[in-house]
Amino acid sequence: MKWNAIGAGLISLSLLISACQSDQLNDSGIQLDAQLAQQLERHAYGKGLAYFQLPESDDYDKIPQDPRNPLTKEKVRLGELLYHETGLALAPMQAVGEGTYSCASCHFADAGFQAGRHQGIGEGGEGIGVKGEARQKISTYAEDELDVQPIRTPTTLNTAYQELMLWNGQFGAGGANAGTEFAWKAGTPIENNNLGYQGLEIQAIAGLNVHRLVVDTAFLRKTGYAELFDNAFSDWPEERRYTRETAGLAIAAYERTLFANQAPFQRWLRGEYQAMTDMEKAGALVFFGKARCVSCHTGPALSSMEFHALGMEDLFQCPEPTFKASAEDGANLGRGGFTNRPEDMFKFKVPQLYNLFDSPFYGHGASFRSIRDVVTYKNEAIPQKPGIPRAQLAREFVPLNLEESEILAITAFLENALYDPNLRRYEPEVLPSGLCFPVSDPLSKAHLGCE
Repeated sequence: MKWNAIGAGLISLSLLISACQSDQLNDSGIQLDAQLAQQLERHAYGKGLAYFQLPESDDYDKIPQDPRNPLTKEKVRLGELLYHETGLALAPMQAVGEGTYSCASCHFADAGFQAGRHQGIGEGGEGIGVKGEARQKISTYAEDELDVQPIRTPTTLNTAYQELMLWNGQFGAGGANAGTEFAWKAGTPIENNNLGYQGLEIQAIAGLNVHRLVVDTAFLRKTGYAELFDNAFSDWPEERRYTRETAGLAIAAYERTLFANQAPFQRWLRGEYQAMTDMEKAGALVFFGKARCVSCHTGPALSSMEFHALGMEDLFQCPEPTFKASAEDGANLGRGGFTNRPEDMFKFKVPQLYNLFDSPFYGHGASFRSIRDVVTYKNEAIPQKPGIPRAQLAREFVPLNLEESEILAITAFLENALYDPNLRRYEPEVLPSGLCFPVSDPLSKAHLGCE
């Protein structure tokens, strides 16, 4: 009896201590919530926490869009299918490539709508692995036959908040591209800016040609796509309805609905305060406070339409094999490679920050392999790439004097709180063609378990 009474007393004391600790933890969490809310309000331009919220993917009234390409359910659905359709791969350099690649080959859900490797490979690649890491060059392809870019593949996630597209912002007829008509050279993809659309639309229209994808009327009628075009573009004359332009507009409409709106930070913004851990909240406080990341990474996508030089290395300097990338490539000049203006040299567009963890290559040249490495680099502010004049580097690129605990906290915020675990909701179940996606070569089919 005496032991039972002592034991019961110890259990009661243990429960009391646990309850007190829980209350303290809850109090700590509540304090962090309040501090973070106040911090966000300071950077929300009077719009409150909603300034940082991503919309629902079907709430078209809240989604930024090109007024010349209004979003409709029919257009978005068509774009979703075309984006993943390997049956559009009708202009390959080699016959073996026909029907094996798509827009999604380098921008697919499991890789956070990136390529999942340091350099995306469209046509001329085989295999995919789990998140693109196993994709490789087909041995029979010469390097100049590959569909690759001399810069890391950017994501199509949250791109509704980008008026201009690509690292150098070359696609898009308005915004910061007003006055760059001299650079819209005939015979290059950039001439598509003359169509007058925003960046996503121009990129999609131009990209179909660049990536050897063909809008073939016979294929559309055979697979039932023609009816989907009729539904999406009923107000277009029939002679212009089944074209690269309308296909590009549909793909861009779909891309405008790709949001990481189930990420813990987004849930926290909607009032689910337990969605983020205390470590992640502490990291957010440093991100929006001491580290001043919000000076460039702001708004719903934590991006901006600014271009900055941060002295990062280029793709050709990667330790992994790269193709069609060199020290002389204009892509290394960033915005300056497009405008040829001295003040734009080595400046690259500020990227969005969601689902970075899905594709572990960072910087325009894939020169970092972890999010923590990027945070450390910006904290130290020592350029990787020599020869960039100090005056050309971003004024924000200065030592931040973050402590190790603050670096860890920001990393936790970026890796976890900005991670949407369910991007596959944006994939179609099947394609009208019945083909596999996002790639459909024999090795990829084996990796995907798709026939």
